[in-house]
Amino acid sequence: MPTISDVARKAGVSTATVSRALNGKSSVDPVLVSRVRIAAEELGYHPNALARNLRRQETAVLALIISDVENPFFTSIARGVEDVAQTAGYSVVLCNSDENADKERRYIDVALQERVAGVILSPTGLSSGIERLRQRGTPVVAVDRPLAGHGTDQVLVDTRLAAREATEHLIAAGYRRIGCVTGPSGIRTADDRLAGYRDALSAAGLAPRRERRAAYRAAGGREAARKLLDAPHPPDALLVANSAMAIGVLEELAAAKLRPGRDVGVVAFDDVPWASLIDPPQTVVAQPAYEIGAEAARLLLARIADPARPPEARTLAARLVERGSSRRAPV
Repeated sequence: MPTISDVARKAGVSTATVSRALNGKSSVDPVLVSRVRIAAEELGYHPNALARNLRRQETAVLALIISDVENPFFTSIARGVEDVAQTAGYSVVLCNSDENADKERRYIDVALQERVAGVILSPTGLSSGIERLRQRGTPVVAVDRPLAGHGTDQVLVDTRLAAREATEHLIAAGYRRIGCVTGPSGIRTADDRLAGYRDALSAAGLAPRRERRAAYRAAGGREAARKLLDAPHPPDALLVANSAMAIGVLEELAAAKLRPGRDVGVVAFDDVPWASLIDPPQTVVAQPAYEIGAEAARLLLARIADPARPPEARTLAARLVERGSSRRAPV
């Protein structure tokens, strides 16, 4: 059975470098990491996980707690996390909080009991379990939504700016009675997207606002769209805060025999696979979900390697992908 010394000899490095490289330590040159991993794979070397965990008093497992595993945005985040974690020798346990603070706290308790090496979390907004993670010294990285006041590493998207730019796009396309379908109050992404929508309307001197909050689900989107369309002066365009809600909005438009683009302009967050396949194709705010997950995993591994390093907040950019659903077509 090959040993760590065998790997070190084959890679031309010290055993300490092999250990750091296979444990995801950020202090190791990436070229050396690659050499060590190739040598370990060629020799069939596998670290003694039990011994390593006993020394660390932790497992080589990361917990990923996300809001909705059915949402393709979070699925892509999970893939980014897993790809980076697996390369560094860690496994990932996926937990689905369903925007429920109690469920989130229970998963945090499980993470502590199982002595995971770190946690990546899309917080519900209340996240009282974070302090327990900090007290136990368990590294945590927030994704998609910030953890204000916790001095936590986080990877975010400037979603308020993205919502403003999407609304400005609808204004430039000639729509004037623009509505917004967003998520529940208190969820940072829902609040920010509504704020960005309002920013654009205010700058353009457009009013009144047509706003509806609902659960970040298809049923919530359909109910919100129904109420807006039943109003005395219904919107001629809608900004929709996520792809699940967009399904419900499109269902309601179809039921009302309204065509996206021609009758009601539609822009929705997240470039899901079906968005380009429907007729007309849907204009979207494309968020770099995979990159969010990968960057969060890298930050978490760096925090595991150096708990004393200053916290980092990284903000990635979204981009508008213009398609037919926001183009005013002739009747």
